[in-house]
Amino acid sequence: MQKEKYTRFVQFVLVVIFLLSATTGIASKKSGADDLPSLKGKKVLMVWGGWNGHFPKELTEKVLAFFKEEGAIVTVSDSLGVYTNKELMGDMDLIFQSWTMGQITSEQEKGLLAAIKNGAGLAGTHGGLGDSFRNNTEYQFMVGGQWVAHPGGVIDYSVQVTDKKDPLTKGLDDFDIKSEQYYMHVDPNVKVLATTTISGEHAEWATGAVIPVVWKKYFGEGRVFYISVGHTPADFDIPEAWEILKRGIKWASGSKYLPKEEWVSPVYPGQ
Repeated sequence: MQKEKYTRFVQFVLVVIFLLSATTGIASKKSGADDLPSLKGKKVLMVWGGWNGHFPKELTEKVLAFFKEEGAIVTVSDSLGVYTNKELMGDMDLIFQSWTMGQITSEQEKGLLAAIKNGAGLAGTHGGLGDSFRNNTEYQFMVGGQWVAHPGGVIDYSVQVTDKKDPLTKGLDDFDIKSEQYYMHVDPNVKVLATTTISGEHAEWATGAVIPVVWKKYFGEGRVFYISVGHTPADFDIPEAWEILKRGIKWASGSKYLPKEEWVSPVYPGQ
């Protein structure tokens, strides 16, 4: 009888430990998002257009639904001309852009750059931010990287979460995806949160190259967030990719309200 009671006690303790571990795991996955600013009441400008192969309108609609759920005040435009509206741009907390390739005028580019330098956040995905205006190097300087190639086109590859402490990726696991694996030229001083490795199957000379997939940075006072996933909106049906995008958007929206983070860490030896 005594042995039976002891066995039941041990089983009870093991169940409690299991439940506590599960709860802690869930809490850790939520904690990254909990550390980020709210979108409620934030003024957001969404700009879409350019090459239709990336479904800019559909992606904008998907992200717009998220903004509405979070209580953001959203303005949507399918024209780059909105960037020349100084009053509107100066009032924005965040710009979400989905505009692959195309051309931007000098006046439009200046309006966007000025807004971010002055504290508006910038967020985007794939070619909608990382392959927008190929002739505009100042724009690329702001984003922190530029698309160069996607060897093999749409392929199976994996994304590794390399920073487990940052609120944008804390508690999230690596994930597999079938999409365009972007090979990018990237500012070595951005804060990289996730990467992918080129297999070499479609570009033998790039075998083993580690390429950033998710990063954040500053341009002036503005926070900039980028994720290279997003060849189609369906890429964000993957829970980890969608969660990173949502967190990145929230982080970028806080430029005007939160202290500047300090984490520049050059990857090359210097003085």
